[in-house]
Amino acid sequence: MTQTKTIAELQGTKPYGKFTDIEVWPGRPYPLGATWSPKGTNFAVFSERATRMDLCLFRRETPNKEEYRIQMMEQTDQVWHCFIPKLETGWRYGFRAHGEWNPKEGNLFNPNKLLIDPYTKAIDGTIEWHPAVFPYPIKSDDPHRYLTMDEQDSAPYITKGVVIDTTYDWEGDRQLETPMHETVIYEMHVKGLTQLNKNVPEKQRGTYSGLAHPSTIEYLKKLGVTAVELMPIHHFVQDSHLQDKGLRNYWGYNSQSFFAPHADYAASGRAGEQVIEFKDMVKKLHKAGLEVILDVVYNHTAEGNHFGPMLSMKGLDNQAYYRLVDDSKEFYMDYTGTGNTVNMVHNRSLQLVMDSLRYWVTEMHVDGFRFDLASALARGLYEVGKLSTFLDTIHQDPIISQVKLIAEPWDVGPGGYQVGAFPVLWSEWNGKYRDSVREFWKADAHGVSDLAYRLTGSSDLYELSGRRPAASINFVTAHDGFTLRDLYSYNDKHNEANGEDNRDGESNNHSWNCGVEGPTDDPDINALRSRMQRNQLATLLLSQGVPMITMGDEYGRTQQGNNNAYCQDNPISWFDWDWTEEQTELFSFTRKLVELRRDNPVFHRRRFFNGRKIQDKNLSDVIWLNPSGHEMTEDNWADGNQLSLGMILNGEGMEEYDERGRRIKDDIFLLILNGYWEGVEFTLPGVKEFTRWEMLVDTHTDEIPVGKDYLADESFLLGPRSLYLFRLKLRRANRTAEGKRKVTIVDQVRKLLQMIQE
Repeated sequence: MTQTKTIAELQGTKPYGKFTDIEVWPGRPYPLGATWSPKGTNFAVFSERATRMDLCLFRRETPNKEEYRIQMMEQTDQVWHCFIPKLETGWRYGFRAHGEWNPKEGNLFNPNKLLIDPYTKAIDGTIEWHPAVFPYPIKSDDPHRYLTMDEQDSAPYITKGVVIDTTYDWEGDRQLETPMHETVIYEMHVKGLTQLNKNVPEKQRGTYSGLAHPSTIEYLKKLGVTAVELMPIHHFVQDSHLQDKGLRNYWGYNSQSFFAPHADYAASGRAGEQVIEFKDMVKKLHKAGLEVILDVVYNHTAEGNHFGPMLSMKGLDNQAYYRLVDDSKEFYMDYTGTGNTVNMVHNRSLQLVMDSLRYWVTEMHVDGFRFDLASALARGLYEVGKLSTFLDTIHQDPIISQVKLIAEPWDVGPGGYQVGAFPVLWSEWNGKYRDSVREFWKADAHGVSDLAYRLTGSSDLYELSGRRPAASINFVTAHDGFTLRDLYSYNDKHNEANGEDNRDGESNNHSWNCGVEGPTDDPDINALRSRMQRNQLATLLLSQGVPMITMGDEYGRTQQGNNNAYCQDNPISWFDWDWTEEQTELFSFTRKLVELRRDNPVFHRRRFFNGRKIQDKNLSDVIWLNPSGHEMTEDNWADGNQLSLGMILNGEGMEEYDERGRRIKDDIFLLILNGYWEGVEFTLPGVKEFTRWEMLVDTHTDEIPVGKDYLADESFLLGPRSLYLFRLKLRRANRTAEGKRKVTIVDQVRKLLQMIQE
């Protein structure tokens, strides 16, 4: 280990004062991390078991040459700290932790390894996977080599934290607080969305500024979504095993820091500019009315298991930061499938996550979080539980509890599938919604009873715990799995490009190639594939709950059958801005559905349907119909062969109120889904002589129909595997200046619903 100024050794006789051209003061234990002010920079880092902690400083111009090594002489409440007067922004830094090397007891202190500050706000550099990055001799053939300390200096090969000035002019910006039930989420990738967008300047493509570019924002506004959910932007590493194959970590689920925005997504620089660029992006998206939700990975880090590298927390205090096997502490509990699990039952690890969440809300102005493998965070000593420390702490926090909280409610450990089990305040990725609607449209479902729950917000999962339909984040596809187009182009995954002989990725997808595996010139198959995409988009956007559209599904993006494109940082994963006519039509169909949902509150109710007659008006808020046009019977619900279902959504019967206490009213809609592979005669309900239904959506065609009316009490032929939406055609409803429907209960509506229920 070499250094220019051996200040750390001089401090043995003189702990503080001036050492040649730099001065050292005791500093403060809080806040953790590097905190800059015009007077200098304070450094504070937690380690319960370290016996000594060194601060290493590197100049901006020579980031791989250690300029100063300073012993942090103060430890307060297990936090090591010091203050360097007049230290400017732009300096790179890291720590070296001294202590016991005893892997069998979970202690991995190795001062030869430079460690990233878990609280650093910005990271510079790229990890070079030199053997020195590992705490043990990686080239050894000994199967127990992880028990031996490696003495090579890792500093020249590892990324560093950056001292930054966090002040920023937000110009009055604040969180948008869009009500959850009015939210439409767009799950997207910062780089992937703009990398091929020719309207974005080349330098800005694939960056935060590219996402904030006017052309990108215009597209998102045109689509009609209200929030972007960004795949991981916490700084993450490029895995060595992927680099060896010529691949890259594209998804980013391999965090190196919980505070620093990923530097590769910045067009402006890495010396703190990435933080400013991220803030600029949030501010511009907010001005356009778009919320920013972060997909966050707190359940594990890039340090992996006992054979993994030493980058940060493993070397600072392995036992405090990670879940270790009780009777074999050289090994890690792995509830995530990535090698390690962050130790959320330790107060300092919990503090790290909570401090990170508050930082992104208060300093970066994000509007919410989607927690990757949230069940791993909610585990107590073993089980996932509502009363876990993490969930309790979130619930009582006055800042974090007020933003959008979305759980991916599963992990890979025992009992990890927890859909429906998270407490009030939380929404969840509803995996049961995904599976139910996929099974229905593939005609794999056993009847329609489960589909009915999913269409109405999954009350079977959420109502008894006091939650509402917005607890259900409805999705058909996500980044992990087939795209919507591929869902109906492939029976099997085709992940050969990932270099794992197609072993990776989920094999049970409820997908259907519609007759031919992969691309085809057959016009009938292509028409069927387009219809199936329309079916899923219409189902998603007309269901109660919060819809999540995956980037590119709105135009039919393909990944060529790859359902695990985590390492495909190339056009396989990127958004293609050059569309065919068919793709343009699908986009138009999608945006009109989003608009239809937005303009009609009956499709985004705050409360669950009650399904019973309202006492003073004799109007039910929802009625289920069989193909005869009459109310579903118990036998209908129990029939596993029934795959067509009608649903009347009665906007006149809503018991909901706006922010001023005014009753919310809407039109009356009839939604019909036919999952059969053949056409079905469906009798439109109502009184023939005066009930008319106006068709709004017909997925059997590639256009949303305009001005088509149909008489009640007549058979309507449902196309094979098709969805239809009708609106009861009344005299034009008067609306207030605010656009709210006036109370206009008419005899026609009363007679219609009475007739159906009789």
